Amino acid sequence: MGKRKCRSQVVSSLTKKQKKHLKEFGEEHPFYDKVSERAEAIQLVELTESSDQSSSDSDSDSQPEQVSSYQKLLFTLKAVSDAEDEDEACDEEGSEDENADDGLEEVIYPVSIRSTESEVLGMKRSDQEDDGDQENEMMEEFTDTKYESEFSLEANFEGNEASVDSEEKEIGAINSTEDPFKQHMDTELSEEDVKNMMSKQKSTTPLKWQTLGQLVYSSTLQKCSSVKVLKDIDMKQLHLYKPLEVTWPRVNKLFLTAEHKQNTCIFTALQKEIFGIMNSYKDLYFPERTALGNGEEVRSIYCLHAINHVLKANSQVLVNNAKLRDNKARIDDDDFRDQGLTRPKVLIVVPFREAALRVVQIFIDLLEVGQKKLDVSNKKRFKEEYSATPEDRPPNLKRPEDHEAIFAGNFDDHFRIGVAILQKSMRLYAPFYSSDIIIASPLGLRTVIGVEGDKKRDLDFLSSIEILIIDQADIFLMQNWEHVVHLMKHLNLQPLDSHGVDFSRVRMWSLNNWSKYYRQTLLFSAFQEPQINSIHNKHCLNYRGQVAVKNMPQSGSICQVVVQLPHVFQRLETESFITLPDARFHFLINKILPQYRDAVMSHTLIYIPSYFDFVRLRNYFKKEELNFTHICEYTKRSGISRARQFFFKGQRQFLLFTERFHFYKRYMIKGIKNLIFYELPTYPHFYSEVCNMVKESNSGEEATWTCTVLYSKYDAQKLALVVGADRAAQMLQSKKSVHLFVTGEV
Repeated sequence: MGKRKCRSQVVSSLTKKQKKHLKEFGEEHPFYDKVSERAEAIQLVELTESSDQSSSDSDSDSQPEQVSSYQKLLFTLKAVSDAEDEDEACDEEGSEDENADDGLEEVIYPVSIRSTESEVLGMKRSDQEDDGDQENEMMEEFTDTKYESEFSLEANFEGNEASVDSEEKEIGAINSTEDPFKQHMDTELSEEDVKNMMSKQKSTTPLKWQTLGQLVYSSTLQKCSSVKVLKDIDMKQLHLYKPLEVTWPRVNKLFLTAEHKQNTCIFTALQKEIFGIMNSYKDLYFPERTALGNGEEVRSIYCLHAINHVLKANSQVLVNNAKLRDNKARIDDDDFRDQGLTRPKVLIVVPFREAALRVVQIFIDLLEVGQKKLDVSNKKRFKEEYSATPEDRPPNLKRPEDHEAIFAGNFDDHFRIGVAILQKSMRLYAPFYSSDIIIASPLGLRTVIGVEGDKKRDLDFLSSIEILIIDQADIFLMQNWEHVVHLMKHLNLQPLDSHGVDFSRVRMWSLNNWSKYYRQTLLFSAFQEPQINSIHNKHCLNYRGQVAVKNMPQSGSICQVVVQLPHVFQRLETESFITLPDARFHFLINKILPQYRDAVMSHTLIYIPSYFDFVRLRNYFKKEELNFTHICEYTKRSGISRARQFFFKGQRQFLLFTERFHFYKRYMIKGIKNLIFYELPTYPHFYSEVCNMVKESNSGEEATWTCTVLYSKYDAQKLALVVGADRAAQMLQSKKSVHLFVTGEV
């Protein structure tokens, strides 16, 4: 409490002007430095060999140096590296030296200006309630409002006839009736069409493509044509905006093989089929996006589609502005309805800052023509805030390859940034209502959207989103899926404020509150999961239809288990999905746990995907006074070390183990002899990873190893990913409720 109070007093001693200067420059203004009125005698001080000792330590008789408020604040802040903590806690030996972490003392380090600024902005002052306005001003995030007029679509090309003529030529190609952009945006739905989409069920058509495999195309309106595969790719056939025809082959060459280059292909086989669906402005659900495999291919292709859409939309607005300024057309002409109620057109939702950094870099590469660099405002600040530092991950930290790929770079999950796009320039940190593209995490959006009753909530910027891209949706399940659901409920709602829009330029379907029927949703995940499927089924309302990849896994992750282990799958019966948690809990405590209470069945790890189920089981184990320990995503480092040691040595019979902890940490848990999967894992390869943790402790104990898995008919997709589609169908339809598999060499 003493340190926090000291920091609060230092901050409160600064004036509003001093705080603003500290926020912008990381230091106090020199005008406010405390300077002694009389001149001090010059002193020569020899530095000691140790760089940690100051000159005041070597000469105790000298007069103390005047220290500014900023310096006091700098040396009172605490900085503890999470990466170093994780490195010390990831010992794979279940030995006694794991407990040595408990006695670590808290160390105070001087921190950099960047981290100091974030600490200052995040401090809460409870001792001065009357100064709340100053604190709120400091808490506001940075948005670049300096060059508003330069990126304004209304005045950008004013007085530049050459640029206008160039845009008019390009817009002539966009106005082609064959352009998917024009076909999609200019189609006017009738009230009858909207009623049919709300009331009628979708008609589905199965398709089979060479690379994507099994597809299901669904649509309510009969007038929408089915999706077709791009065959012989012609640049004109793709209807790419002019600079992208030149830059895309250069950007995508990393993913092209020698055979592709020989055949002058600009897409990989996967990209060609995905872009064929995207470019037709149909919704897409692709549940086979992997971090180690095709992840970067997918990211590049949806960035191409997003930037192509924005350039076409902005070009149309700019040319129409020029025509109206030159009195070439009437203002009331419906052909000039080319905007939404707000400017943001594309929303890209990604889990980490590293993903946002890569998306922006692809945008820059796509807009840089020739040797001329693109004018990107605030690029340096963006790289500093979204790049990772070498200290973030120590070099000796080893994790599985998929974990390294997912958590590469800066994996902070709270961010949002607006991007304004013009053909020759890009503006980062643009205010949302001056942005074309918004890149954010679910948490970053949730803190802005807020809930009903919040004073500073804002959601109008989501009213005219035309393309929604949700990438790596499976990771959101490990963060907080409720944020994604909350976002989907607040998309394409009528704004509460006009935000300076010219209603004579707004499309009629946007004024009719039909924007959700024109929004294209692109959903990418690593696997099929009911909650992700629900987003696709309930919130994808595009009138042009939806395309979903529906490949069934033939061999599950159980084939990757190398340990000789019997796997007992027990099906539990339940009346509905709502009663499933209660049924699973009672099935475990009444039928499974009694078999494991003997001393012979010690070293039992219970794998629990849901945190709510974990809390319920933890409370039950405490109530029954069972000999157990637990590890979850909120357990401190010292608690993790103790739990691993107690379990390894057999001092605790049970270990409750959450899936999110395994997702973020991937620790090796030693001493497992018996496994209980309270529910099938969300990630199928987690099943084989946990099973392979079972190691032979003493010779002759293999026969005592067990693995028990609980499942129900509502776990069909997860079961198929673990045992394969055919076996899963047999297990769900069989009259027997118990099924046995044996892995490893027999």
